[in-house]
Amino acid sequence: MKLRDAWERVAADWIEWARAPGHDTYWHFHRERFFELVPPPGALTLDVGCGEGRVTRDLKALGHRVISLDASPTMVAAAREADADGDYRLADAAALPLDDACADLAVAFMSLQDVDDMPGAVREIARVLVPGGRACIAVVHPLNSAGKFESDDDDSPFVISGSYLDAGRTVDLFERDGYRMTFHSGHHPLEDYARALERTALLIEAIREPRSTTLDGVPVGRTNRWLRVPLFLHLRAVKRG
Repeated sequence: MKLRDAWERVAADWIEWARAPGHDTYWHFHRERFFELVPPPGALTLDVGCGEGRVTRDLKALGHRVISLDASPTMVAAAREADADGDYRLADAAALPLDDACADLAVAFMSLQDVDDMPGAVREIARVLVPGGRACIAVVHPLNSAGKFESDDDDSPFVISGSYLDAGRTVDLFERDGYRMTFHSGHHPLEDYARALERTALLIEAIREPRSTTLDGVPVGRTNRWLRVPLFLHLRAVKRG
């Protein structure tokens, strides 16, 4: 099954999961850390892999003019319902229906690990950016997608039982606070992302491995084990002129 089809199947679950107040890691630390890398509003911002639209809504609140794209019809419909004035379009990230050099910023927040053609999506992001334009990207950290903790204990060993260096598919089921979500993603080592950027003249100018933090004394990852291993990788790249 293609990743785009897998995500369409779980779209309703994701919309509930993503919109539950304070439920997802986005609300605790992921969102604010990512937006520290996002430049001020320019002429046009693209949200590639917008899902149900939460990042787009936050970008618009900051003053960005946004075109948002996703391959899931259910996600796009939900985004439009939540933001009637938004510009949400059904599209494959590896074949964006946009002109060359039409935007000065492209955001791909937690979407590149969920597309069937990650290098193709990066290539398209580079194509639609003006020279000097920037891409702000967040993905599941490759270390995270390659391994697992052996238990929920604070000092549990983090183990990679397979290969970190080989790309592959991951399927993770989570049930928490009455919500159930199956995440279908692709694992890519860091080099795969770097090479995809290299091939398109997108130069990395900032990279972050945001630490899980505590919220009112409770670690974001539910136990202290997530204070030792990064969940996510954030980066900003600039298109060489």
